[in-house]
Amino acid sequence: MQETDIYKLTTRGQQELRGSVTTLSPSEIEILIRVDGILSCAQIKAGMPAVVAETFAATIKGLLDRRLLEEAEPDPFADKFTTQLNKLALTQAEAEADSGAVSLRKTGYYVSIARPRGPARTLAPGEVLSAIVVDDEPTLAKFIQSYLSFEGFQVRLAGNRAEVIAELNKAPIPDLILLDVMLPDADGFDILLRLRQHPALKNVPVIMLTGKATRESVIKGLASGADGYITKPFEADALMHAVRTVVGLPEDPNAPQDVWVDKQAKRVD
Repeated sequence: MQETDIYKLTTRGQQELRGSVTTLSPSEIEILIRVDGILSCAQIKAGMPAVVAETFAATIKGLLDRRLLEEAEPDPFADKFTTQLNKLALTQAEAEADSGAVSLRKTGYYVSIARPRGPARTLAPGEVLSAIVVDDEPTLAKFIQSYLSFEGFQVRLAGNRAEVIAELNKAPIPDLILLDVMLPDADGFDILLRLRQHPALKNVPVIMLTGKATRESVIKGLASGADGYITKPFEADALMHAVRTVVGLPEDPNAPQDVWVDKQAKRVD
């Protein structure tokens, strides 16, 4: 293992991490949660200062030997992200990510950041908003679809590149897109970049809904034009709070005020 090496989870690694029963140790799970195909080993280790370097290296080697990790392909979007993003947007995203991490530092929490894309709006009688949920986990996608439907959205689902393209080409233009980062044949950050360059879709509110909980991933999403960033697992009330914020709808007066508590969630480092 070299400090500059970048790894990603194999299919087997994803199954092991997401399964209800696992043989992994807590230290192995903590590393798997942080591996995202973007961060180098040195960056991951920097976020785990309590772990001895030799132990970290041995754990990575063990995960590789068990074929839970594999080398990641170079991310061409990463260079584009570094060189082309507006410096003001990057600075703002860093501040938001750090503020979210510092103010909500708890034992187990999820990240929920949202900002309005446009002015506040009031729906006319009978007006229905539309949303596209991009996620390759069918059970979660159906849950989100049901929850948004209860809130009056007409929801379309997409789980891969072809379905995303098909849904984005359909009328009406969505009022909201919930976008996963890790799709089987597409990268959510790349989709977000393309949306922000599309003349008809560039102003559609987008919430990243993903398991990528590292500080770098949060910054990358926000600086690339996302209006919200929520990490999995999450609470439905937190999701709807973010949805109302980015779309510009008034807050539900009956919603719980503390939407941050989720003991099973991942951390931002």
